[in-house]
Amino acid sequence: MASPLRPERFEVVGAFLAIRWNDGEESILSLEELRRACPCARCAGEPDITGRVHTLGPPPTYTEASFRVEDWEPVGSYAVSLRWGDGHDTGLYGFEMLRRLGQESEGS
Repeated sequence: MASPLRPERFEVVGAFLAIRWNDGEESILSLEELRRACPCARCAGEPDITGRVHTLGPPPTYTEASFRVEDWEPVGSYAVSLRWGDGHDTGLYGFEMLRRLGQESEGS
């Protein structure tokens, strides 16, 4: 049985986040694209019982600091919490989501 997907290393390189995965693959993610894909309820909205997504307040506004990662912290064995330069830190980026975003950016 294969090991669950997990990052072995995170490294910010300029405007990108490089991730080395435990299966030997690497992902290079644009910090701007990563921030704009923030999955928190404030940024992405929250589904109600019928599945309709509702946003909580106005859409986020961004500054240059919004696209700078200040720190990260693992969340269990499934996600990482990123703290952005503007203080935003409520998005939990699941490992599967990060891997998918990396694969999508390879294809573009």
